[in-house]
Amino acid sequence: MRRATLLLSASLFTLAASAASAQNATPHNLILFVPDGLRALKVTPQTAPAMAEIRDKGVNFRNSHSLFPTFTTANASAMATGHYLGDTGDFSNTIYTGYSSVPAGDTVVPFLENDAVLGDVDEHLKGDYVNENTILKLAREKGFSTAAMGKVGPTLIFDHTDRGKTTIIIDDSTGGKTGVPLSDEMKDALTKANLPLTTPGRGDNSKAGDAKTAGTTAANVAQQAYFANVASKVVLPMFKARNKPFVLVFWSRDPDGSQHNNGDSLNTITPGINGPTSMAGIKNADDNLAQLRKALDELGLAANTDIIVSADHGFSTISKESKTSPSAKVSYDDTPKDFLPMGFLALDLAKALELPLFDPNDKNAKVEDGKHPKAGNGVLGKDAAKPDLVVATNGGSDLIYLPNKDKKLADKTIKALLEQDYVSGLFVDDALGKFPGTLPMSAINLKGKAVTPTPSIVVNFRTYVAPGCDEPTNCQVQVADTVLRQGQGMHGSFGRGDTMNFMAAIGPSFKAGYADALPVSNADVGATVAKLLGLIQKPNGNLIGRVMTEAMPNGVTPKAVTDSVKSQPSAAGLRTVLNFQRVGSQRYFDVAGFPGRTVGLDAEPAEGKD
Repeated sequence: MRRATLLLSASLFTLAASAASAQNATPHNLILFVPDGLRALKVTPQTAPAMAEIRDKGVNFRNSHSLFPTFTTANASAMATGHYLGDTGDFSNTIYTGYSSVPAGDTVVPFLENDAVLGDVDEHLKGDYVNENTILKLAREKGFSTAAMGKVGPTLIFDHTDRGKTTIIIDDSTGGKTGVPLSDEMKDALTKANLPLTTPGRGDNSKAGDAKTAGTTAANVAQQAYFANVASKVVLPMFKARNKPFVLVFWSRDPDGSQHNNGDSLNTITPGINGPTSMAGIKNADDNLAQLRKALDELGLAANTDIIVSADHGFSTISKESKTSPSAKVSYDDTPKDFLPMGFLALDLAKALELPLFDPNDKNAKVEDGKHPKAGNGVLGKDAAKPDLVVATNGGSDLIYLPNKDKKLADKTIKALLEQDYVSGLFVDDALGKFPGTLPMSAINLKGKAVTPTPSIVVNFRTYVAPGCDEPTNCQVQVADTVLRQGQGMHGSFGRGDTMNFMAAIGPSFKAGYADALPVSNADVGATVAKLLGLIQKPNGNLIGRVMTEAMPNGVTPKAVTDSVKSQPSAAGLRTVLNFQRVGSQRYFDVAGFPGRTVGLDAEPAEGKD
């Protein structure tokens, strides 16, 4: 009798184990929610209760990292593929492509936050400009239901080669001439839900103002309410009816858009991006997340759905001040006296290198004295069609390309950059050689299998902490090459205020109430999503994020170490310093620049040692 009981118990145990195994073999649903530009330490139960709850009840990734350059499409490519930028080739929001993109305005430096531009870049660069499979592409090919919605540009990047044929794409351009077409199924579903087939505009939130007129004081409420309604009332019910696992990416333009355009601080750095408009943007994104979680509960999907929240980057207040810039001493119609104009890097380099400057966003028209390039970008050389140097303007950092790979010009350019007080750290293409004061681009994973042209020099701009601030990453100020004004918001630098993004996760695949002290990055987000969904990536490049196993029940918790690397000093004693953490061979970049000019990188003693 006892033997029979034991056999029965063993059989029941085996059946239970098999059932558990079968259950674990079935992928969970997954939502990736991206609150664009959300600073990690701005999230509290008062400012963002939905995100704070996920962080506190799920996994708090308290040592998080945006990839540098800390821009939107760059980090979207990392989250979408699990690869660093040296592989994806999405080095910033504006890049040099080596050909003139017609949808971008017939320019060699297209701005990538545009569906038509992304399609054009794909067409010209082997059909897939990031050169790596995205998680949505792999998921739909495996039979998942897939959708991405929100801010134009990063939304489409998650399945840019499909362009809405299978993956649902809803962004700013939906219903317009450049938007990704909706399927008949989606048109019918939206109509039945009394939702328009065209995304509403941003309204007052899109008003950036100018040197004399303050920007917006309104969050992007109406447009994002549309996205949240489409997700909760149409897409999630549709996915439940299909009765198979799904992946949904929701890219919230806020708080990024409200921080960029805020009208709380015209031409002054106080309150900068800590005013009421920015806080309203954070609340708006949090409300969207709360709506999605409520829909999951009501549809009975919450227990089987993982949620990862990861901002693409942090944020800073813009400074337009420099004591060394020649362009800041020139009078411009649209720039306050003694402030840096838009395109100051291109203007200053043209003067230093004694090269003609042409505007790639104005049919290569020559930039006359007292004028600046319309979008800040510049092509330098005697022949605009065959430039010696190209500046792709982005914000807290700029990209410089030398199409002819001219090492002598690189040396002259670097020496000119080292003379400017707004520069804080230079990274140079390894192929050009070593230069005093600079580090190689390979040190920050910008050299890989990219099919887009690789920048020759990446210029990081100076950052500092606003006076009277008790939390540096919440009050970082940065010199920024942008049309936006001093006191408005920007990102892109290598200061910790931009590299420290908010990140948290909750769901059946994650631990509960766990604070993760290990460094993590947006590339890890892509790698972890692929692992959770059982996707086989088949990478082209080797710059791949790690799976965040420590955040999973019974997962392995590796060890981390801190390290740094310094360049040889320039003639004036400037050296680029990179502070990073490492898990195995994986590097996580905290801060970089010239000590004393980058938030998180203290000034070295006058007699600092190598």
